[in-house]
Amino acid sequence: MTFYDNIYPFYPLPRTSFIFSTHLLTIILVFLVLTFSFLLILPGIRGKSRLFWMFRIIISFFIGVVIVALNFTSDWAEAQTTTNATYKSFSSEEVNAEVGLHVGLYGINITLRGNPVNQLNETINYNEMFEWKDTIDEEYEDALERGLPNPILYIAEKFTLNNPCGLIYQYRYSGRYASATLWTAFCCWMVANVLFSMPVILYAGYMMVATAAFIFFSMASFSTIRNLPTCLFTIGTSGAFQTEYSGSFWLALATGVLCLVIGVLVVLLDCLIPEKIREAFSVGVDNDEDEDINFGQGYLNSNFLASVTTTPLTTLVLPTVSLPV
Repeated sequence: MTFYDNIYPFYPLPRTSFIFSTHLLTIILVFLVLTFSFLLILPGIRGKSRLFWMFRIIISFFIGVVIVALNFTSDWAEAQTTTNATYKSFSSEEVNAEVGLHVGLYGINITLRGNPVNQLNETINYNEMFEWKDTIDEEYEDALERGLPNPILYIAEKFTLNNPCGLIYQYRYSGRYASATLWTAFCCWMVANVLFSMPVILYAGYMMVATAAFIFFSMASFSTIRNLPTCLFTIGTSGAFQTEYSGSFWLALATGVLCLVIGVLVVLLDCLIPEKIREAFSVGVDNDEDEDINFGQGYLNSNFLASVTTTPLTTLVLPTVSLPV
């Protein structure tokens, strides 16, 4: 058995990339079930309020699922390049492949896809996850033992604890703070939904503004990675590539703006036309005049009076007392 002749005593079969994250799939399915459950009550709502309730439910659950899903996505920042690079250690064989680095709040995904996928009698399609843990060096050692391709090992080594670039420290702490503020935004979103069902619409608007604020705080926390000293990634014949903000970052920005707009509109409308907005959200209006309720003209059943006997009032005569003069 030789070292590299299509039989891999040290290299197991490559791990192909997953189609969709199981965490994200679970989150989306849970929120879809909740959304359809709430939409089942729409036939019981009459008039124009039905359309308003539908948009309210859809927008509310959209904001909720985005806030939760952003904690588990791996494309807050990413970088991609196409290069010719050596494929395995102890071999001069080169492959043409697309190398990608995808940064999330809990770790990084490193992808490697060949052009074409089948090269060197092997399917080149990798997607490897490295999480921000104290054991990231052990994950890197495990990747070395499994014989992952050189481009993946090169990028993963940049995020180890002892690497001179020190990327792991800033990326790990910025991701933790961003995740913490996102969970706080999710709590504010839940409180806002509870307040929207009560006659305190003004405070519900305040909580939507707070939700937007914490989403912006999470973005600001993640943006601190841009303050790191430049650490270039150079793979094969391609030039250096750096990470740029990606889909999750811009989705967080759009969701934060949406929450801010909703919160400001609710606060303004509650100050200008409080009765109208309470009517729109189907909540009662506190009014002291409601205590005096006029039921109009009533009718008394005479059958109840038949069994009622009245006794005449008797006059109580007090004795006269004569006082001595």
